[in-house]
Formats: sequence, C-alpha cells, structure tokens
Amino acid sequence: MITSLGLYPLFPASSSNLRNKQHLAKQKSVDLAVGYRNSSRYNGFSFGSRRTIYEKVSAGFKGIAVMTDDKSTMSSTGEDLENIGILLIDPALQPYKDHFKYRLKRYVDQKKLIEEYEGGIEEFAQGYLKFGFNREEGGIVYREWAPAAQEAQIIGDFNGWNGSNHLMEKNQFGVWSIKIPDTDGNPAIPHNSRVKFRFKHGDGVWVDRIPAWIKYATVDPTRFAAPYDGVYWDPPLTERYQFKYPRPPKPKAPRIYEAHVGMSSSEPRINSYREFADDILPRIQANNYNTVQLMAVMEHSYYASFGYHVTNFFAVSSRSGTPEDLKYLIDKAHSLGLQVLMDVVHSHASNNVTDGLNGFDVGQSSQDSYFHTGDRGYHKLWDSRLFNYANWEVLRFLLSNLRWWLEEFKFDGFRFDGVTSMLYHHHGINMTFTGNYNEYFSEATDVDAVVYLMLANSLIHSILPDAAVIAEDVSGMPGLGQAVSGGGVGFDYRLAMGIPDKWIDYLKNKKDYEWPMKEISCSLTNRRYTEKCVSYAESHDQAIVGDKTIGFLLMDEEMYSGMSCLSDASPTIERGIALHKMIHFITMALGGEGYLNFMGNEFGHPEWIDFPREGNGWSYEKCRRQWNLVDTDHLRYKFMNAFDRAMHLLDDKFSFLASTKQIVSSTDEEDKVIVFERGDLIFVFNFHPENTYEGYKVGCDLPGKYRVALDSDAWEFGGHGRVGHDVDHFTSPEGIPGVPETNFNNRPNSFKVLSPSRTCVVYYRVEENQEDSNDNSAGAKETFAAADAVKIPDESIETEEGNFDGVKGTLAADLEAAETSNELLVSVKSEDSNLDKVEETIAAADAREIGEETASVESEIVRDS
Repeated sequence: MITSLGLYPLFPASSSNLRNKQHLAKQKSVDLAVGYRNSSRYNGFSFGSRRTIYEKVSAGFKGIAVMTDDKSTMSSTGEDLENIGILLIDPALQPYKDHFKYRLKRYVDQKKLIEEYEGGIEEFAQGYLKFGFNREEGGIVYREWAPAAQEAQIIGDFNGWNGSNHLMEKNQFGVWSIKIPDTDGNPAIPHNSRVKFRFKHGDGVWVDRIPAWIKYATVDPTRFAAPYDGVYWDPPLTERYQFKYPRPPKPKAPRIYEAHVGMSSSEPRINSYREFADDILPRIQANNYNTVQLMAVMEHSYYASFGYHVTNFFAVSSRSGTPEDLKYLIDKAHSLGLQVLMDVVHSHASNNVTDGLNGFDVGQSSQDSYFHTGDRGYHKLWDSRLFNYANWEVLRFLLSNLRWWLEEFKFDGFRFDGVTSMLYHHHGINMTFTGNYNEYFSEATDVDAVVYLMLANSLIHSILPDAAVIAEDVSGMPGLGQAVSGGGVGFDYRLAMGIPDKWIDYLKNKKDYEWPMKEISCSLTNRRYTEKCVSYAESHDQAIVGDKTIGFLLMDEEMYSGMSCLSDASPTIERGIALHKMIHFITMALGGEGYLNFMGNEFGHPEWIDFPREGNGWSYEKCRRQWNLVDTDHLRYKFMNAFDRAMHLLDDKFSFLASTKQIVSSTDEEDKVIVFERGDLIFVFNFHPENTYEGYKVGCDLPGKYRVALDSDAWEFGGHGRVGHDVDHFTSPEGIPGVPETNFNNRPNSFKVLSPSRTCVVYYRVEENQEDSNDNSAGAKETFAAADAVKIPDESIETEEGNFDGVKGTLAADLEAAETSNELLVSVKSEDSNLDKVEETIAAADAREIGEETASVESEIVRDS
C-alpha cells in the first residue's frame, strides 16, 4: 500500500567498509534467550508519555488499558541482553545497543504481564471467544469494550431494533455484557440476522455502531451508499463448511500469486470466493506458483480502497460471499498444494464512523480508545485512524484478530500492510531513507508499534510454526527480518519495494542502451545479510489508475493491435515481450529469497486498474482481469504466460530461490550482459538491444558439462529459437586454483555460450557419469513442455487430496544436500575493492576445499528427471 520512497536503503552511507563486512559476514548461529540481569529502570529513550497502570486484575475480565511503564521489571532468564544476536551479525549496529536492549525489555515485560494476567499470549489472543457474540450455556453472550459509553443496549432484527429490554452492564474495565437466554431451546438471535451495538456517550447522545468483533457485515445492495449492518453469524452444523484438506507443506521458497478476489472475473463485476476457487486457483497452480496472497479479505465499506480501509476486522468481505465461501476457497487452495497468505491491515483503520471501528471513538482519552487522540491518531495521507499499540485492549483485539484468521479460516500466514507507517511516528511521510542507521533507531521510532509487531510474530509462529509472515516496509529497518530472540522484529520476509521503482524508472526515463548493468545488479542484491526478501517487478501498486503495468509500459497502444500471431510482430512487440520476460525473471532469480507477481501480470495484462467510482461512471470495465487474452491461442499473451510457468517450474526442479549461493560474476556495461550463479545454475542475461554474442565466455564454479535449462528465446516463449538446447558446453579451468585474481571474473572455470540480444538463458551442470545426451537434455525439454499448454484443460487440474502437484510434473531431487559450506549468501561482485578482497579470501578458502569435496558434491548435484 505504501509506495516506495526510493532505492532500498540498507546500510549507512558513510560506512562502506562495514557495509561490505555485513554483506559477506560468516553466518552465526543465534540462539539467544532474552533476559535482563539489571532490573533497574531504563531511561535511554523518551518515546512519549507512559502511565503506570499495572493494576492487579480479577480472574474475570482483565483489562489493563496501558502497559508501557518504564519501571516494569523482568526476572533474569540466565542470560543478559549484552549479546544480542543482530549486533553480532551487524557490528555497525553496536552504537544502538541501548535501543535494542530497551525494546527487547519492553517486549519481555509485556509478555510477562500478559502471562500474569491473561494466562499467556496464546490465551490472550483468543479474545473472540469472549468478546462479540458467543454461544454459552443456555444463551448468547455479547461483550463489547466501550469504556466511554454511559449506557448500552444490543439491538437488531431479533428485538425490532428496540433495545429497552436488552440493556447491558458495564464492569470496572469498561467491558459491557449481556446474556440473552434461548427461547424454546433456540437462540434468541437467529443466524444471519442483523445486529448493532447502541450506546450513549458523554454528551447524552445515543449512537448505533457495528459490534467491533462482528464476524460478518452486509449492506443493502439496492440502496445507494447504504450503511453496513452487523450480522450474527452462527450457521447450523449442516451449513458450516468443514475443511477436508490439510495445510500443504511449507515451500522452500514462496512463489506468491497476489490476487484480488473481487476483480478476478473476466466480466465487469465483482467475483465470488467460490468462483475464484473453481476458476482462478487452477490457473495459479498450472503456472507453478506455490502460494496465493489474498487482498481485501477483511471487510471494507469502500471497494476502491483495495481493501486497505478496513471497517470490520473479524469479518470477511461480504461482496464476494460468506465466511463459509471463503473457507471453501482456502480448502480448495490447500487441495491444490497452494498455501494461502492474507493481506492483513493492522497499520490503520477506516475513518468511517457508522460502520467502522472509528465509531467507538466519541472523544474519550487514548487510554479508553482503540486509537491515539489528536494528530498522532490520524494519518493525514490515508485519511484513516492510527491504533494505540500500547493499549491492553488494542493488543487483545489485534492479536486475537491474527489468531482468528489462522485458526478459523486456516490461513497459512500474513503479509502485513503499511509496516513503515507503524515503525515511525512520522509514518514515512516526506521521508527519504538513505540507509543511515540514525533514521531507524531514534525518538522517531514508534517502539509501541515495534513491540506489537514482535508480539504478533511471536504469536503467529507459536500457533503455526510454518507460517510465512511478510512485512511491507520501504524503509529497510535493520532487524525487521530477524528473529525476535535475536533482537529482531520477527518477520520471515520483507518485500523488496525498491525493485519495481527501478524498473519503472528505466522504462520511463532511459533508452535501452542506457540501462546500467551494475545498478540493476546492485538494486536486486541490495538486501541485508540473513534477512530474506520477497522480490517483485510489479504488484498491484504499479497497476493502479494513473500508472501502467510493465507490459503496457513496454508495448502501450500496440497491445490493442499487434498481439496477433497471425501477423509478424512489430519491433515494439518484439522488444516488449522479450524485456517483459527478462525483467520478471532476473527479478525472481536475483532479487530475493521469494518472488511475487500480481494477478494477470504473468501474461502482460494491459492497461491499469480502476475501481468503480464517480469519476468513471461507476464502471467495472478496468476492475477485472481479461483472461480471454491469454486463453486465445493466436494471441502473443500466451508466450509471456508460458515463460512465467517455466520460471516457476525451474525453481521447482532446482530450488535456486532457496539456495544461499548467489554470486554475480559479471556486469558488463559495454556488452549489456549480466552473468550470475544462483544455486548450481548459471544465468546469462543479455540486455543489449542489438548485439548477439557467439562464444561468449561465462565464469562458473564447478567444472564439467553444462546444458540449457531454460531459454527465453525458445519458440515456445515467442522467441526465435537461436540457442541450441542439445549442445554440450564443456568448462575450461581458469588460472591458478585458489588464486582468484588469476581466474576469469573470479571464477575458477568457464565455458562459452551463444547469447542472443534481449534474451536470458539458464545453464545446469550435467553429472559427468551421464553419457546419454537424450537423458541429459530432458530437463530443458520438460521445462518447455510444461509451458506449452497455454489453454488450461479442466482435466489437467487435480483437486483430490494427495494430488498436490497437478501439472507441475515430477520435481527434481532436492538441492539441499548439494549446498556445501562454500556457498555464500549474496556474495555479490562489486566494484568496491574492499569487497573484492573479501571475495578473494573466501574464494581461496573455497578452492582449498573443492579438491576434497568435488567428488561428493558432484554426486549430489540434481539430475534432471
């Protein structure tokens, strides 16, 4: 949701030597037990006012409004905070040690309070079993936290919207409750009937609000701008969806298909959860993605907000169906071997009063509200409210929200939206992050929010150890992707948000021969050591009205007339399809440890996204996906889609995304060629608009015979078939073993290839004992064959339990055994002489080990099936 503010800044601008050490430092095993020997008060920072409200609470509802007292202490766990893991990985963070100690102490203190008063964070995060509507013996119990209310009632269809007979009682912590007895053994509130919370605030005014913990909310579609109503959702057992399939195994690396259910139809209308499950999920599986990321799941009254102005946090978006329909979708995804992530919005809330959480704010203090008061509680760019993460009941609400989606709907993880806004009091507004560490660790840091995110990640991984949690952060805060136990915030991945901005800059502002190879390489590899990234060339952000998809930027109006295979492609179409494949593939292969693509961009979806609004006559024309373009066999969209499918199949076979070996050996500005190794694959990208190179020399690690694994110039992908797939490429030794300066591009071996203009070709090493050339070339042929079927036959999609692989074909043997100690994380070729020296030292050490390990390593290199 936050647009990138610039290139991903990860290192202090003035610390080039330290930067190189961070990039190539030996990975340390961090197993830190967080504790604090000195229990005296810590006053190193001042992060706003804090209250001492550590009241002892009763065994009933335990409500502590604010829990951020500097005087709080924690007992020693046998370890102190002197050896914080992240500081060992990145010595440049040592000056900020007090900051890390402070926030770790805050985190441990808050967890201890939750354990003392709530029985632990997991139990604390089951607030939905107490708050909102719940069946208890003999009736329905409804509870709501509204300390500012003077009187309260429950109203709805069940009592004719007259609450005089359903008055609620308030306890000492501001929680209102009522038990409504069953009538003749049946619930007094019928399933799927409308309900609201009515209360009187300090001005004597009665207001009606949707319950904060409501599990479903709907709107009358026949009334323009009608307000939403809360719905009591408690279907009988016969109508409840029962999950049939287990969660699929966690993939080695997430290949994420970002999708919006509502706009997934080819027709100009809102699509349903069940239609998405039956029609779109098979497409995603057929293209070999392993993860689906669903946008706009939480209820939002304004459709054009893309789901980011949430009104009802526990309710599914009713535009696309019911909670049971969403469960069907997730279960169907699991049956296809797809994990499902949810785009969760805890960074802010809709400003709506009548149907949103903001309606509970009636001018009370921040202590008694979900939000901060004044400017701190309002995001001026988003026109939305900002949570008070120090508030006990806010923590209960948000942590319970995460557990609700994980357990009730079987989501496999989250993509946290707007994390940059949470991390800083300035919310990233008018900020350009340069990489100076002072920008991340100062009084501008919102430690309340940081601690909440630490608690959230701790909870998620406690409930679901294999969960994938991704942070949308543009600032590049160090430690965001480090474990909480090591001083980090605990995310598994962060989005590499600077990458798409770079591609858009090149496409809009630079001619092809001006594209800088070193800058492309650095932009893609500029990420922190041990902190994983999900790379992407374009997401939904790049397709919003006012901008264009990469395909449309490349080919523009010619996409309307020049995409037919029945006529020769124009130079614009030739260039567009070629660069579309290259941009997405190099982003995937070099940009991170995971990859993301937005729905439709895999086949170069034209135009832009524009939700229905007054300015476009409330039209859905640009708020859909034109699947007919890729399904029509004589249109060239099929080529980009086929290559996307082959990209993912390549990772299925060789697991290069999960490999810690990543070495850029050449970024030639004159030739416009980038050569790098990822895992045991060699990637050659020729961005030159005209030049084809015969006998082009590329460096590699291991000696032997190499063949084509994937070729963007293959006929199947709309290319010209210039590269021979049955050609053996034999290596030659380069220089003196163990002396990198005598090697070719610091690589001990090399081989020669044909590199056509605007192509990317991947090579895999063939085991020396494989003599049958037909067997050796099967890997490439299988990759191409998987991409051949542009139309998706229904019978090719396996949905029964156990048939998770679908059209993926037989996966290659696991690569992990072949990843030896000489494989480095992000060992990137750099013009910096200090980095070269480090690489030379490591390469020399590697060379000494290769002689002893080559035989065993070669026997483990993956065979193509």
